[in-house]
Amino acid sequence: MGLITLKNIKIYAYHGCLVEEKKIGSDYRVDLKIKANLNTSASTDNLSDTVDYVHLNHIVKEEMAIRSKLLEHAAERILSRILKELPLVDKATVDVSKINPPIGGNVQMVTITRSKKR
Repeated sequence: MGLITLKNIKIYAYHGCLVEEKKIGSDYRVDLKIKANLNTSASTDNLSDTVDYVHLNHIVKEEMAIRSKLLEHAAERILSRILKELPLVDKATVDVSKINPPIGGNVQMVTITRSKKR
């Protein structure tokens, strides 16, 4: 078993319930933790035997480009695609953070965490 982590994927997107969020957008941070069997790739040194982190990053960018009212919805789409497109993944955890959320206070970020496994 092994763990692949992508930290601090920075994205500008248009998620949120407020009209302003739909128009002006916001900065987001996405973090992924992927559990998979990495034994084969550790011995073969072949990209086809592992979970390609370029593919993971691509999924995150595409799904974050689709507007959602809730971060939970964006996270669910990311997780579903990872499990659908990458059969070596046993479990995926995603953190989606909105930087400087418009919640009427000095808050650096708000984060939701979701996990899915086969």
